Amino acid sequence: MDTCTWCEVTGVVLGSGSVFWELPDGTKAIEILNTPTYTCENCGAVYQSDETVKQIEDQLFLISTVDLSKTVDYQDLMKMKRLLKRNYFDFS
Repeated sequence: MDTCTWCEVTGVVLGSGSVFWELPDGTKAIEILNTPTYTCENCGAVYQSDETVKQIEDQLFLISTVDLSKTVDYQDLMKMKRLLKRNYFDFS
């Protein structure tokens, strides 16, 4: 991904950062640290790839979020035990 999704100018840098996510059941929002993040040097937009967004949403849907703390590291979140093998409700 070399071109910014927002301004369509070349100059996107891959890094990591914190993102805030609402749980699928709407009970709370969490902060996910060290999430793969793109930053545009031209317009300053900071965003995640569609693939990263889907991975986070699927994982939050597939794990027990009852005991999930308000802050979690991205890698730790992705390693949490799933209740289902995959998101059977995703028809995309």
